[in-house]
Amino acid sequence: MRAFIQRQKRLYMALGTLLVLCQTGMAQQPKTPEEVSRYIRESWEKTIRFRPNDSTDHIGLPHPYTVPCMSGRFQEMYYWDTYFTNAGLLADGKIKQAVNNTENLASMVTRFAKILNGSRFMYQDHSQPPYLCMMVSDIFDETRDTAWLARMYPLITKEYNFWMSKRMTPCGLNRYSNDLVQAKPDKGMAEYAHSRTRNPISLDGMSDSEMGKYASDARSECESGWDFTPRFENRCGDFCPVDLNSNLYFYETHLARFAKLLGKKEEAGKWRQAAAHRKGLMQRLMYNAKDGMYYDYDFVNGRMSTVKSAAVFSLLFANVLSESTGTQLATRALAALEFQGGLVATARDSTACTYQWAYPNGWAPLHYLAIRGLRQYGMERAARRIARKYVNTLSDIYTLTGNLWEKYNAVEGNINVNSESNYNLPPMMGWTAGVFEYAWHYLNH
Repeated sequence: MRAFIQRQKRLYMALGTLLVLCQTGMAQQPKTPEEVSRYIRESWEKTIRFRPNDSTDHIGLPHPYTVPCMSGRFQEMYYWDTYFTNAGLLADGKIKQAVNNTENLASMVTRFAKILNGSRFMYQDHSQPPYLCMMVSDIFDETRDTAWLARMYPLITKEYNFWMSKRMTPCGLNRYSNDLVQAKPDKGMAEYAHSRTRNPISLDGMSDSEMGKYASDARSECESGWDFTPRFENRCGDFCPVDLNSNLYFYETHLARFAKLLGKKEEAGKWRQAAAHRKGLMQRLMYNAKDGMYYDYDFVNGRMSTVKSAAVFSLLFANVLSESTGTQLATRALAALEFQGGLVATARDSTACTYQWAYPNGWAPLHYLAIRGLRQYGMERAARRIARKYVNTLSDIYTLTGNLWEKYNAVEGNINVNSESNYNLPPMMGWTAGVFEYAWHYLNH
């Protein structure tokens, strides 16, 4: 049975690749990274949109904003995508647009007390991985504009309070969830999640409460950005994720830094205490001493996940670990997740489901977090190797297809990806281009 499932996966992947090539045609001449970078720089303006007023479903934003795709799908602003897009904009000297993007997301905090998944009203029930603080930090490091930092500081704090008040668990760490309250089970969401993951679990015979839990966990997984992945066993709301809690640790340490710069010494001390508390909990609940890896924590069942994932690079990015622990973790993670074309989202496993956030798929944000995290721990050789694999693989894919894409196969170095049911691989600038520009500038400056 397992062999049959794997053959079916490979067939889906091959058919997806054939469809993409038929749609795009094949580029004839090999494209160098310089040429891909030039294509990106010349294409940024094609991803700018401006909707200052609300419409039926789109949320009005005060400044022009960057969308993931030049045409077709994803013509709204997305939360965590934007951080990695900003990385490329900043690398290319487009600071004003990075500021516009950041202020647009901050405007959602003012309006909704959180940042929505994207700039559409249909996303009001959930957010996405928190990166507003990171955006502000990167821009402030470029501009040193303390007046702007003073404006952003209370909005970052307000967003942090959303995560602490609406996404807290009894173990003291945070989870992904959603704010949707329904009188009846959300059968539509359950069917959507079931079809997207080709989950072998049958929905037939589920009770109303079981159906409601399944649908709620699917919405929570959408908030994680990893929709869908084996990390959470289709029970996302039951887990405290490594990357979410690393991000919140980043918020706490950097809000302490910002508070000190702004003369708020007492607040700085409270932020440092919060960071120390979180770090202790993460070490106790997420660290597996047997293999030296960190795992998502299932607080409902009181156990760690067994899925190795590239989410652990967030620990390095956020500087959660000591130098020795960080370098040991990085070495083990690279051994499990690094392949010819870069990093896979999760280590290879025998799951019967098909997930897009899993082996063999590679994603731009995971490469960015790994490169920056490795650099932070002094592992420049490994950081440059991952950056080079990402840049070279995307250049090869651009040569073959004439496009950049949302994700790719990091094992084979092509677009023969695991895509979920009813989901075609979209051509994409967004975070794919942003991380390319960050990595390309890093390798050449």
